Amino acid sequence: MLKILILVFLFFFPFCSSTETLTQNQYIKDGQTLISKEKNFSFGFFSPANSSYRYLGIWFTKVTEQTPVWVANRNDPFNDSSGVLAINQDGNLVLHYGFNRSLGSTNVSVQGQTSTAAQLLDSGNLVLVQANNKKVLWQSFDYPTDTMLPNMSLGLNRRTGLDRFLTSWKSRDDPGTGDCSYKLNLNEAPQFFLYKGSIPYWRTGPWPWRPFARKPNYKINFINNGDEISYKYFLDDSTMITRLVVDNSGLLQQLVWNDGEHRWKKFWSAPMHRCDKYGHCGAYSVCNTVRVDFECSCLPGYEPKSPRQWYLREGSEGCVRKKSGLSMCGNGEGFVKVERVQAPFTTVAGQMYLSMMSYEGCKQACLRNCSCKAFTSLNDGKETNCLQWYGQLMDIGVRDAEGYHSVNVRVDAADLPKNTRKSGGFLENKGRLAFVVMSIAVPSLPVILLARIWLRRKKKKTRGFMTVKRKLHKKSVKLTGTKGSLKGIEHEDSNTNFDQPIFDLSCIVAATDNFSPSNKVGQGGFGPVFKGQLPNGQRIAVKRLSKSSGQGIEELENEVKLIAKLQHRNLVKMLGCCIQGEEKMLIYEYMSNKSLNNFIFDPTRSSSLNWSKRFEIIIGIARGILYLHHDSRLRIIHRDLKTSNILLDDEMNPKISDFGMARIFKGDQIQDRTNRVVGTYGYMSPEYAVFGKFSTKSDVFSFGVILLEIVSGKKNSGSYMEHPSLTLIGHVWELWREDRALDIVDSSINESYVPHEVLRSIQIGLLCVQEDVRDRPDMLEVLLMLSTDAATLPSPKQPAFIFRTASKDLKSVAEGSCSINEVTLSNVGAR
Repeated sequence: MLKILILVFLFFFPFCSSTETLTQNQYIKDGQTLISKEKNFSFGFFSPANSSYRYLGIWFTKVTEQTPVWVANRNDPFNDSSGVLAINQDGNLVLHYGFNRSLGSTNVSVQGQTSTAAQLLDSGNLVLVQANNKKVLWQSFDYPTDTMLPNMSLGLNRRTGLDRFLTSWKSRDDPGTGDCSYKLNLNEAPQFFLYKGSIPYWRTGPWPWRPFARKPNYKINFINNGDEISYKYFLDDSTMITRLVVDNSGLLQQLVWNDGEHRWKKFWSAPMHRCDKYGHCGAYSVCNTVRVDFECSCLPGYEPKSPRQWYLREGSEGCVRKKSGLSMCGNGEGFVKVERVQAPFTTVAGQMYLSMMSYEGCKQACLRNCSCKAFTSLNDGKETNCLQWYGQLMDIGVRDAEGYHSVNVRVDAADLPKNTRKSGGFLENKGRLAFVVMSIAVPSLPVILLARIWLRRKKKKTRGFMTVKRKLHKKSVKLTGTKGSLKGIEHEDSNTNFDQPIFDLSCIVAATDNFSPSNKVGQGGFGPVFKGQLPNGQRIAVKRLSKSSGQGIEELENEVKLIAKLQHRNLVKMLGCCIQGEEKMLIYEYMSNKSLNNFIFDPTRSSSLNWSKRFEIIIGIARGILYLHHDSRLRIIHRDLKTSNILLDDEMNPKISDFGMARIFKGDQIQDRTNRVVGTYGYMSPEYAVFGKFSTKSDVFSFGVILLEIVSGKKNSGSYMEHPSLTLIGHVWELWREDRALDIVDSSINESYVPHEVLRSIQIGLLCVQEDVRDRPDMLEVLLMLSTDAATLPSPKQPAFIFRTASKDLKSVAEGSCSINEVTLSNVGAR
């Protein structure tokens, strides 16, 4: 019966011969081809050299040596010319063999009654499109074989789960799936690996990838966002015929067609040297092919694991840390820079990737964590990021002087002096060094003195915020309180220049259409917030101090002084302020999506935030808080972290705002106390709400509440008035103990979340809201736990329940008392 149907199909459907498009009333059989518009590629049936089997694939048209770049049935060849490709009644491409076998289908769902068509593009991409709107339903670029062409993407599509990578042919004559593959390793620091079977054979190193960047006319487009993590390459010369291919011997090669010589020529290949082979010298070692005696050497502070093997020029066992008898934590240890090397690799659990972090911030973060073994700064031309290693350091190789990284290896105090290298390796003689230093310093002394006098005079001209304001405004308001200094910043100069533009009132009035109600976008404890547009087209958000506000000039001054010193992509950017007459305003960049609470607590808008985006927001908030606590110039406690203070930009990236209640800690300060408790009920830690004590762990508690609210879509306070535990924290805790924590997940993301990822997030949230301050992790630990799912997390202890007796107690708290331990709070500033 099937044989008859196929015969009828071939009789009524005309064949397609050397055309650009295959429609539903056509088919391709052996000997016929589909050709791209500019005749760059052909699609049809072929046999590899020295093989009688037939395959369906794509090859270069203008290359005299037949070179397939994609094979549809690489593991299902047929031994005669009976293959037929057609579009079936469902709109899918189907490959038939003989009269009794179907080898496969594109298996896509076509909406409505529209017809489909297949087309071979000049990029070498075979696409199946809807005929009416040209929407791509399927493409061969999503299912590569051994070849990557320009504009083809390799990597993971996070929305569909499609992982695109290369696999070699079994042999020159057999396109079947071979043992070698080229695949993106999905760590926080993205890098591609070349594998032989499951064993790493070579890797690019973390982005940015130096081997590619140095090639002439070779460009890379790297994408890492919520939808995908992938890269594609292209050449400036579009007429050049090129391909990246993984061959069955384990080589990754970029080849270019030389039309004059009628052959493929190597553009570059990897691995090229013995040091390119992954782990050639084992752990904690450096491989350098320039060394004539032995290419392997140990990192500073390490020694060969097997001296005998090392003596015999066999380094695969690597190195181990020297036994100096000193602890590597808080005993004067430091870092030794190993220059021009490929950054090491370690397990997923042993790496931490922190974006938007300076070199010094990266160094201090690593030094504070006793498990951190090394760090480096990565700069992709747009921003500086931090990569830290906590596990075994593998595959470090010395590279040429054009690039690569400087890896800073942790060594103990005993090894630090003898491993600290002088600049460039010269001036090793201390006498010469002292002579050179003195010869430079003595002539420079008058210049230094003159510069100091000039700076002192300039400082007198800029006496801080009040002086700048008087220069710009004839009418000024005397700022009461601290004369330009900020409470809690006794160690800072009271005349600090804010370096923030002062906007004229008339400019803000015009930008907001005289504070039109239609431009009002929010209301906070400070006062109303208006959107506006400056004459140059820039959109702004204006926070206007209300006369009835519980906050005042102290909070305004606090926020201006703080945010002027903070630069991070997860913190809102202040553009300036306006203080004129009775008006006191702060001007920020405008966030079109307003605040996070407008999404997660809104039944109609919450569905626009799937789990992937919510997790990105959680990571972004954590990075912003880590910057405040550890990596900014000032150590800042926000004190009012909540979902309404998390703003979302056009791409739904989170930005922490509202620093009016923030406090600055000195470098060695751990905790402070206040008689004026400010903040928002539901987000306050118990030690702060009851005793007025606050620290970085107070912000960690608030972050834990935000995390649980993002997962559940519920507010911590007031969501469970009829429930005995009363708060969201209590409800999550009860479900956690009953192994039903996933019951709390927001119903609007039920289709998109990854169970183990959500469970891990809930566990981290519960760890952050534990009652005892000492049990809570710091933000560096929180970010590490969020960034990897390999490490085992501790079991959370009972969280703090601030309001848990009855709903009437909530009212009494709002009036100024707290019922946990009958302690009364004085001067509560709830918001």
